[in-house]
Amino acid sequence: MPNTSTTTDLMPRPAPTPQRPLLGQTVLLVEDSRFASEAVRLLAMRSGARIRRADCIASAERHLNTYRAGIAIVDLGLPDGSGLELIQRLANATQRPDVLLATSGQARDDVEAEALAAGAHAFLPKPIESLAAFQQAILKHLPQEFWPKGLRVVGYQTVEPDRLALDEDLAHASRLLDDETVPPRFVADFLTGLARTGHDEALLAETEGLAKQAMDEMRPKLREMIEARLGKQRRIV
Repeated sequence: MPNTSTTTDLMPRPAPTPQRPLLGQTVLLVEDSRFASEAVRLLAMRSGARIRRADCIASAERHLNTYRAGIAIVDLGLPDGSGLELIQRLANATQRPDVLLATSGQARDDVEAEALAAGAHAFLPKPIESLAAFQQAILKHLPQEFWPKGLRVVGYQTVEPDRLALDEDLAHASRLLDDETVPPRFVADFLTGLARTGHDEALLAETEGLAKQAMDEMRPKLREMIEARLGKQRRIV
């Protein structure tokens, strides 16, 4: 995976501090959910890191052709291909990220081993909302020369993304259902991740209950789930 520019590597890197242990780092987040992306953005910001987002593999490759990301976090379910394949390519790249993490809203036992086998350093299950867990997952694999000096206080802070991003994700899922070229299983997996990120246990049970449904039965059931939640959100507003 070529890099046509390494400008960011030549610029002076600010030194990390115990309060902002990822200062000077750039995180590339490859994630199609706005709600999940907003959570990671808040965590990166509080940690001192810059963040760039790609919502698909093609967008991620455009980013990687212009700069080197020190940290990459890749969702396994992407609209234009497998996150596992992107992880494998990044793991074998000449300038691979210092830290390569996989994430997913699917059950950890179902996907973690595959992600690690593809080359990920670690797996971050959704929801990603704990500041300490986010920082520790990255610092554990970050070269020591990029560690902050001094004692780092590990707290229990969490982030809560703007619920408007959740509405955007639900509307996005509705549009995906209108596209006959998108398999209903992909939409179901997208909603499963959204349910975990948004702590919607009812939606999680509904999406997981679709596992044995035939494809032609799945689409109308998914539409009912989405419309019910969009309607609830409108009433709250």
